[in-house]
Amino acid sequence: MDVVVVETTQLGDRSYLVHDGTVALVIDPQRDTDRVETAARNAGVTITHVAETHLHNDYLTGGLILARHHDARYLVNAADNVAFEREPVVPGQAFEVGRLSVKPVATPGHTHTHLAYIVSDPDAGIGVRQAVFSGGSLLYGSVGRTDLIGPEDTAGLAHDQYASVRRLVAEAAPDAILYPTHGFGSFCSIGPASRLPASTIREQAATNHALTDPDEDHFVRHLLANITAYPSYYAHMSPINALGPGPAMLDVPDSVQSAELERRLEAGEWVVDLRNRVAFAANHLRGSVAFEYGTGSSFTSYLGWVLPWNQPLTLLGAHDDVEKAIRDLARIGFDSPDAAVGEDPGALAPDASLVQYPITDWAGLVRDQAPGETVLDVRRTEEYAACHVSKAVNVPLHELLLRLDEFPTARIWVHCTSGYRASVAASLLHRAGRDVVLIDALFREAANAGVELTGTAPA
Repeated sequence: MDVVVVETTQLGDRSYLVHDGTVALVIDPQRDTDRVETAARNAGVTITHVAETHLHNDYLTGGLILARHHDARYLVNAADNVAFEREPVVPGQAFEVGRLSVKPVATPGHTHTHLAYIVSDPDAGIGVRQAVFSGGSLLYGSVGRTDLIGPEDTAGLAHDQYASVRRLVAEAAPDAILYPTHGFGSFCSIGPASRLPASTIREQAATNHALTDPDEDHFVRHLLANITAYPSYYAHMSPINALGPGPAMLDVPDSVQSAELERRLEAGEWVVDLRNRVAFAANHLRGSVAFEYGTGSSFTSYLGWVLPWNQPLTLLGAHDDVEKAIRDLARIGFDSPDAAVGEDPGALAPDASLVQYPITDWAGLVRDQAPGETVLDVRRTEEYAACHVSKAVNVPLHELLLRLDEFPTARIWVHCTSGYRASVAASLLHRAGRDVVLIDALFREAANAGVELTGTAPA
């Protein structure tokens, strides 16, 4: 057995192509299925089965489209209420994929109907003998969060999660390799998740707090105490997945004409500038907002979290960034945005106003902040509680659009952990007519610059 990892770093998730050299099972594919199809071609295998561990809350699945395109069996829990034809999976009823044996295991916790799959190869040779595809159940170092269904289900699902990971470990071989879907930066994980590149059931049994804590009630209390906010677009993912998402439209559209772009800015439509945040602050179209696109950024999660769902969207930036952003946004249901392709905003909309706001570092804050001016911390509440700039106001980025009228008219100095979220927040405030300064600096550098902090300063 060979396992090919298809990683979506932008969302902190992984999909898998599992094959015996001839036929393949795909587990938890993202909506942009071309990546999985490329992996199958490279491996020289035919996709015959596509399986879901659960109805996902953090992205739109490509499972239905992939299965239809390859005339493959689409495997979804029989207990899931879906609007499309699928092969209903019953926990405990194994099936074959070529020479591989696949056993579904009931692992409720992340959702009520969550499944894991134990895949075994009776003739592994130098390949993988057994692999566990745990979805949002057992993760590296922790488990999937249990609060996505609803507050009334959260505690019960946490108890379910405690039992599920033990059931999964009991049914798998100790040397089985663990392949979770979540836990690589996804907001679907909870607790002290590890960024390990790989792990086994034996390693997790020895180190994962969900398996080492002998007190179920203590584990549940700990899990519930670590629940944090998650992106607002999650509310739309599971219902769309139950209906069956259509294919992702990944082509870059023709660039909008300058007059139309100017009209959209004047009308208050969302024009998202993908350029570097320093370039944006120095020169951008009035009414546009900054969501810097770049490798390792949280572009997808934060745009989907901050901007209103399903409203017209125009992406502004270099062709390569626009193309990648369209792919990223398709994964969370922001379909077919328009584009203004180019890196000179003045050329894209010659008759629109160009504006700017200042950028500084922590030394600039210490030197230049005047009495009565606000320091705005747009990190999440748990980050603020751990340590913050003394007298700073905390409004998490995802709440900012609804709370713009809470700030006094004086200048606002905006910061976060690295500058990314602060740049989004500064652009939103500036768009609303506020006087802002972007602190584009690492929070851990604040104390050394002479900024007074409350709480334990980060290392």
